[in-house]
Amino acid sequence: MTTVSARVEVFSLGGTIAMTPEPGRGPGAVPALSGAQLLAAVPGLAQAGAEVTVHDVRRVPGASLAIADVVELAGLIRASAGSSATGVVVTQGTDTIEETAFLLDLLYDGQAPVAVTGAMRHPALAGHDGPANILAAIQVAASPACRGIGCVVVFADEIHAARWVAKTHTTSLTAFTSPSTGPAGYVTEGRPRLLWHPERPKPMPPLPAGIADRPVRVGIVTMALGDDGELLRAAEGRFDGLVVAAFGAGHVPAATVPVLARLAGQIPVVLASRTGAGRVLAATYGFPGSEQDLLGRGLVSAGFLAPVKARLLLHLLLSAGAAQDQITAAFDAFG
Repeated sequence: MTTVSARVEVFSLGGTIAMTPEPGRGPGAVPALSGAQLLAAVPGLAQAGAEVTVHDVRRVPGASLAIADVVELAGLIRASAGSSATGVVVTQGTDTIEETAFLLDLLYDGQAPVAVTGAMRHPALAGHDGPANILAAIQVAASPACRGIGCVVVFADEIHAARWVAKTHTTSLTAFTSPSTGPAGYVTEGRPRLLWHPERPKPMPPLPAGIADRPVRVGIVTMALGDDGELLRAAEGRFDGLVVAAFGAGHVPAATVPVLARLAGQIPVVLASRTGAGRVLAATYGFPGSEQDLLGRGLVSAGFLAPVKARLLLHLLLSAGAAQDQITAAFDAFG
């Protein structure tokens, strides 16, 4: 007889893991399965040593999730952790897992682990990976060794810290990697084993518990060969903040520097790298459009943060009414 030693709350948002083709609508899969149906398909769940409660929050593709959805979910997670849940699992579409996990990590500061997972193959396909990912995520959420790790992505028996994880393949079952750090750990024989313990930056910069009433719009503009700054000019007056996904270690074409400097005088502009790994430099290059040039013109370095995650951090800071020095301090801490 299996001894129940943990209580895990599962929140289902939809995504590929919950998709099946619908009769009469062609071969394409759509969100259709409830959280209870997902759990019913997990072999070995009864032996996981956890009492599992499931909640259906959304039933949408990952691409259709909104920031407000994740903010609402963070509130539900805080309530669950406050009612003595050992840990939390979130199932969702893989398109936005790296963003959802990071946003949850910013909004949730409890000790109970939060494991976000999904699937690359829907249940109607051979080799559906959803059940194995759910089981591994529950094992992480139920593990005392994982307390305090914040929000992680659990996929293909790997445990990835929310700050570093990225989806790096369109279809592979091992689509999730952490290019700058590697996995924080693995699930082996049903047991999470951490190689290093993910920690949030300390001291923590002030972040809001929710989104302010004032709507905030933060954009991303990605630099490309021969860019003349037209998209940046089009952004003027349309955003409360902007992230520039620059070349290499934080470089842009010289032709874009005047408009970037002008934007940085109007709104917070964060300088990130489009490469997928590594840190934005600070003082290695000095040519027009270099990282030193741009930071000197008032742009804020994203450090190691990917552009999509820098956007979310900036969004929350602006929602909280953070001043420029607070924004810079937050990116120094997280980046």
